[in-house]
Amino acid sequence: MDLRSELLKSIWYGFTALDLEKSGKVSKSQLKVLSHNLCTVLCIPHDPVALEDHFRDDDDGPVSSQGYMPYLNKYILDKVIEGSFTKENVDELCWTLTAKKNYQTDKTSSTVLPERDAFRLWCLFNFLSEDKYPLVMVPDEVEYLLKKICMSMSIEFNCVELEDFFSQDSVQQTGITVWVFLEMMNSGKLTRGIDKSITSMAVEEVYREIVGDVLKEGYLWKKGQLRRNWKERWFTLRPSSLSYYTGEDRKDCQGNIVLDGNCCVEVVGDEIVFGPSEWIKNALFPVLPDRDGKRCMFCLKTLSKTYEMSASDTKQRQEWTTAIQTAIRLHVEGKTSLHKDLKLKRREQREQRDKRCHAKEEELQRLRALQEERERGLVELDLLKEAQKQAQALLEQDEQRRRQQHEQMQRALEVQLKEAEEARVSMQAEMVLKEEEAERQRKRIQELEEMQKRLEEALQLEIKARRDEEVFRYAQAGLLGEEEEKMKALMCLQEEQEEYILKTQREKQELRQEMEVKSRSLDEAQRQLEEVRANRHKVDQDVVAAQRKLRQASTNVKHWNVQMNRLMRPIGPGEKRPSLGSSFASFQIPTQRDPGLRIRRKSGSEDQDEESKENVDNSVECDLEKRHSHASNGDMDIP
Repeated sequence: MDLRSELLKSIWYGFTALDLEKSGKVSKSQLKVLSHNLCTVLCIPHDPVALEDHFRDDDDGPVSSQGYMPYLNKYILDKVIEGSFTKENVDELCWTLTAKKNYQTDKTSSTVLPERDAFRLWCLFNFLSEDKYPLVMVPDEVEYLLKKICMSMSIEFNCVELEDFFSQDSVQQTGITVWVFLEMMNSGKLTRGIDKSITSMAVEEVYREIVGDVLKEGYLWKKGQLRRNWKERWFTLRPSSLSYYTGEDRKDCQGNIVLDGNCCVEVVGDEIVFGPSEWIKNALFPVLPDRDGKRCMFCLKTLSKTYEMSASDTKQRQEWTTAIQTAIRLHVEGKTSLHKDLKLKRREQREQRDKRCHAKEEELQRLRALQEERERGLVELDLLKEAQKQAQALLEQDEQRRRQQHEQMQRALEVQLKEAEEARVSMQAEMVLKEEEAERQRKRIQELEEMQKRLEEALQLEIKARRDEEVFRYAQAGLLGEEEEKMKALMCLQEEQEEYILKTQREKQELRQEMEVKSRSLDEAQRQLEEVRANRHKVDQDVVAAQRKLRQASTNVKHWNVQMNRLMRPIGPGEKRPSLGSSFASFQIPTQRDPGLRIRRKSGSEDQDEESKENVDNSVECDLEKRHSHASNGDMDIP
């Protein structure tokens, strides 16, 4: 994690603190103030017109974080020079902005951390958080930080009280925010019964170790370069230097030893700590004897000087030599921070652990799928067995039914042969053919039975193979395929057998119906002959009556046609209607001027139309009856 990423984390909190409406946008006036303060703490010149020039084309509305990032990178972060400013001042500026909005605590509570400790925990959170926004810290990093704090307080980390907090799904999936972390620290679960001063010292120690890159701090005896006397100094070890002060307040710095790949450590005692890894392969350093009464002495050699130091005991000497060796190793490897390297390693370990867990889950899912497939195979095998039993029962029933039908058909054929002596020869020949076909069917059934036995043997082999499934697991798919193909072949053979049986039944049924039809056809023909003769006599009588009615209807039609023609002819004034008989002698013809004439003519014409329609209908019916009688005489004329 480079310096730009560390600064962006703190600046992100400052930007979100100015977003009071939580809309993701901040006004330009607030961004001007923020930019000016950032330039001040970063020790770079501030251009007050740059922000206006950068957003000149935009309106006077607020600016989002995406819109502010180009300005921040170009005019501020690109001008930052590492070592020219104090990063703690940047963190204090951003903490002051964000704490006013988000860090609200009860000042009267005894478990609330001091403001300075909350700030340091906030900085530790930013250092250990993931490199994605919004900033969160995974539970493993939280546990690591809490263990470091407990170790500094010389107490054992007890995660039982925080187990409910870490076991939450939201914490496991997305991590926790800094405000949730500070709320957890203020709850007193971790610092219950511990003085605030001890907690503050532990937080400061962890802060200096992780954020300040302090590998180790403490008192050591150092021998002077000129006067050669021993003095107790407060040493602070960082990856690139070893500084010593007159006291632990670190106000008066007495010297700074630059550590590089040319430095090495010589230890007086039972152990030797070497310098760079290249020297370990090519050199062996002698053990220095005790000097000046210092039994825990060790030397730090550089290209120009040799520094003689002594620890209070062997354990402290071992810790200091190991820490100095670690600092030299980091410099040789080109790394500037031990905890950044440890953080990357922990992240890689988490990723590898997640990959292993994912692989285990996939393996478990695959095993479950195989187990389910095996169970489905066993169920299918049981179903196949049950289907085979049902098929065997149906086959036996069909065979028994076929035999009964065959016996019934034989008896029916014997009766029909006795009744139809004239067709005996032809029927015997057909029976011989049918018996041959039945024999072929029996042979086919025997072949099918043999095939079924072979399939049963194959099924037994399949069952045995199923029992050995755990040993031959990789051959399971092939065996299942063979079993399915054999069952399909069996079902096809059974369907063919049923079709042959149904075809035989239909042919025998048709033969029996044909013989019954032939036996009945003779009687039916004789009966129809008698009925035809009787019908012919009756039809002759009907024809005579119809002809008589037709002649009468024809006479009536002619009569009414004459009457209608007379009525349709208009009568002039003074003319007399000729008499049509005695019934029409006294009939008076009205004149055309008579108003009732048109009505009577209209009614008379309607009556004539109805009568003519009735006459036409009668004539049509007579004509149809006549044609029918002629047709029946022509069809039924038997010589």
